[in-house]
Amino acid sequence: MKKAILGKKLGMTQIFDENGKVVPVTVVEAGPCVVVQKKTVEKDGYDAIQVGFGDIRESLRNKPVKGHFAKAGVSLKRHVKELRLENASEYQVGQEIKADVFAAGEKIDVSGVSKGKGFQGTIKRWNAHRGPETHGSKFHRAVGSMGGSSDPSRTFKNKKLPGHMGNVNTTVLNLTVAKVMPEKNLILIKGGIPGPNKGLVVIRNSVKA
Repeated sequence: MKKAILGKKLGMTQIFDENGKVVPVTVVEAGPCVVVQKKTVEKDGYDAIQVGFGDIRESLRNKPVKGHFAKAGVSLKRHVKELRLENASEYQVGQEIKADVFAAGEKIDVSGVSKGKGFQGTIKRWNAHRGPETHGSKFHRAVGSMGGSSDPSRTFKNKKLPGHMGNVNTTVLNLTVAKVMPEKNLILIKGGIPGPNKGLVVIRNSVKA
């Protein structure tokens, strides 16, 4: 059965497993999420639920958004996301989804927006090699050849060039839930996950497990 929850990345720490081995984990504040809207095949052409996460001040939302939440009878939320679940019809508007939907040992996929790096050169962006640093070399961190001057007289498509790096949707597959603390709405995930601290992440069942 598919399941998912929204969360906020809090940072990394380490815990000890049952064998006394140190395990690096990422701490995620997962939920509670509330169902704001249900999508049905009859009305929308597909089954899904829209969930909200994170409280927000009323002054930061406009009237149409306030009306959307008022219709559902739930408080205003900072993040709203649609989740396509096989059992979407079983959820009710106003129902809460908490961290205990996942258990320790489960395989999950985590999606988020990666850290933005700004405009970067080819060495950092594409892991290119630099030129020699000595003996009068004038080539250190430049891009290198753009292509033949007379033929083909153009730069080939997909040439690795400097440009914007990071700040893109990223998913890390087949991570493992190390520990769930439902009383604190926390999920501890083995290893790292995308995005900066306080960034929004979506935790789902692993598609390859």
